[in-house]
Amino acid sequence: MIGQDPRAAGRLEPGDSEGPLGRRILLDRVGEVTVDLDQPAASRLTGIIEDPGRDAESRRDALATQLMEIFRLHKSRAAFGLLFELNRAHLLQQVSARLRRYGSKADPNDVLQEVFVNIYRYPHRFNCEREDAFRVWSATIVRNTVLKHLRSLSRSGRAEVPFEDLPEQPEPSCKGPLGGAIESESTQECNRVFVTYLHLYLRFYTMLSEREQRAIHLVEVETRSYREAAQELGIKLENLKMVIFRARRKIHRSMRRVFEGLPPDVRPARDPRSTNGRGTKSQSGGINAEDVSL
Repeated sequence: MIGQDPRAAGRLEPGDSEGPLGRRILLDRVGEVTVDLDQPAASRLTGIIEDPGRDAESRRDALATQLMEIFRLHKSRAAFGLLFELNRAHLLQQVSARLRRYGSKADPNDVLQEVFVNIYRYPHRFNCEREDAFRVWSATIVRNTVLKHLRSLSRSGRAEVPFEDLPEQPEPSCKGPLGGAIESESTQECNRVFVTYLHLYLRFYTMLSEREQRAIHLVEVETRSYREAAQELGIKLENLKMVIFRARRKIHRSMRRVFEGLPPDVRPARDPRSTNGRGTKSQSGGINAEDVSL
């Protein structure tokens, strides 16, 4: 199908026998699609084709949306085949235009094939509430597929894509009840681990000295700048950075010891105004080697 002439695909001629997808041929093809479906589905498609008030674009939009919904519900290959024929030409134009925009010499037909693969793989993400739903949805798939293709070339050093244009490409999800159960159990386990992590962090945070706790609170909870936090604590900026660095390191090392089955070793730093090990008092706002026990 991918190799057919784009000028021949996607044309909805008004005459019964004009073009490869004239009304008579469309009616025959729709009959093949709906042979095993209920009467309302067949009536909707027939009504769209025979509506004299529709132009070619409106007819294609409405047909494509209904065919995609049939494929979503019934996985009908006949519906997908007709959907391809109706939309190949204008989707190929979109792909070509986007490739030209980024100066890519990739074959548009190769990218178009990937577009239809994605349409085939993700029908559950389609919403048919609007008559032009397929046109809007497929345009998004074209954009993401082109950018994913260019991103793969960029990684190999053959192309560059602006960062802001890179899409969030969904990965295939696990299918079936077993896949859903595994995903649910994984989520629950992740939540339990995260709660344990937070509990340990709070436990070791409360074991820090008052000054260390206050420094971390100012920077991480109140989102104060380091300079503002240093002024609040009455210490030099460089000393504040060292206090926070060492406090964080004590917490993380103690958490790691717990995860390794060892006892934690967090001990509050000495008051900086106390006498250091050499019998001299530390400078105002200074930090002694004994401030942190690691």
